[in-house]
Amino acid sequence: MSRARIVETTPEGTVDLFDVVIVGGGNAGISLAARLRRDGVRDVALVEPRAVHHYRPLLNYVGAGLASMGALERPTRRLVPDGVTLVEDRVVAVDPGGDAGAGGPAVTTAGGRTLRGRDLVLCPGLEEDWDATPGLASACAAGWAASTFVGEHAPRVWPALRDLTSGRVLFTVPPEPAPCGPTALKPLLMACDHWRRRGVLGRLEVTLVLPYADALGVTGPDRRVEEALRSAGVRVLRGSQVRALGGDAGGGEARRVEVGTPDGPAALDDLAFAHVVPHYRAPRWIGAAGLAGATAAGLVDVDPHTLRHPRHPAVWAIGDVADLRTRPSGGALRRQVAVLAANLAAVRATDGSAASPRLEEYDGYTVMPITLDRRRLMLVEIDREGRPAPTVPFPDLFRPRRSTWLADRYGLPVTYFRRILRGRV
Repeated sequence: MSRARIVETTPEGTVDLFDVVIVGGGNAGISLAARLRRDGVRDVALVEPRAVHHYRPLLNYVGAGLASMGALERPTRRLVPDGVTLVEDRVVAVDPGGDAGAGGPAVTTAGGRTLRGRDLVLCPGLEEDWDATPGLASACAAGWAASTFVGEHAPRVWPALRDLTSGRVLFTVPPEPAPCGPTALKPLLMACDHWRRRGVLGRLEVTLVLPYADALGVTGPDRRVEEALRSAGVRVLRGSQVRALGGDAGGGEARRVEVGTPDGPAALDDLAFAHVVPHYRAPRWIGAAGLAGATAAGLVDVDPHTLRHPRHPAVWAIGDVADLRTRPSGGALRRQVAVLAANLAAVRATDGSAASPRLEEYDGYTVMPITLDRRRLMLVEIDREGRPAPTVPFPDLFRPRRSTWLADRYGLPVTYFRRILRGRV
């Protein structure tokens, strides 16, 4: 049981001071908090409104009928490191520089509380931007569309796909930024393998809407993905995005998806099911605080190497919400957390001296675990430039393997809850 200090309600206008304030209690926030505590940082506050924590990578397995929600959910309170103050509220505003003479950056919560820290770390994750795809929310509510990327929707995906024997099915890969967007290929390829085993794949019309020319942007793994798509007879609309959805579950109007393609608009009608991943954006209070860069999604502007904001040196960001010039992934957070913890320590070590801190740099490492079927997975590890960046010299993890699948499905969840969130990896 965690011995974190839990703050549920405080008088409006309360101001609390901490050494480090972390916004976001996902993988990034909890593992960083644990690492800082292990490094001896005394006063750490973690702001997170969600009572239930998800291990997101398993959501795709829920959508393939290979995992349950119970395998990936834990109460947030149980995961917060010992000695960390958990503030169960959502942030609504940030003062990145602090009031004149008042100290460091501060955040204000919906409950009216102000948390001020010597340093502020932003890692709240991305928010679904439902307005970016007209009709998507309505189609999900009607039951003919859903996505494994949305926790409450993931349990609906497998029942919708499992018993299909004919009809049209649509899958999408989301445009960046997205939480490990290429893994949207997982439910597609695992579903195709299931339909092949049942002998019905040839009677289904499966379409993939891909926002880029290639799925991963990595030559070898892309070739293997292309082979899997061809083998399954998947039609791929490249450089394309879903523009709108229409129809209902009652059959009064055909279930329709409008797609923007390089050759102009296209429409898919009479869909049996649409696995459409919503677009994502940063929380709007980031832009309101002047912390966003030039990205349309409002990502936090940081030096992609040091993870520090260029205009507000006490503000840092990691995870999906940070503009790090690499594809976000949960696996990337391990290196980001290590770099950020080291840089916070370096800044403190030179505080008050004339010496400039020597900051470590994040190389943009990210990882994309992609299933080719229901029992094989390839682990695509690259740096910011798209060059292979394997964590182990052998075996070749670009090659799909049963052992890698087993590690992704069963080994990593255990490592995540027992070691990563405890700051030990």
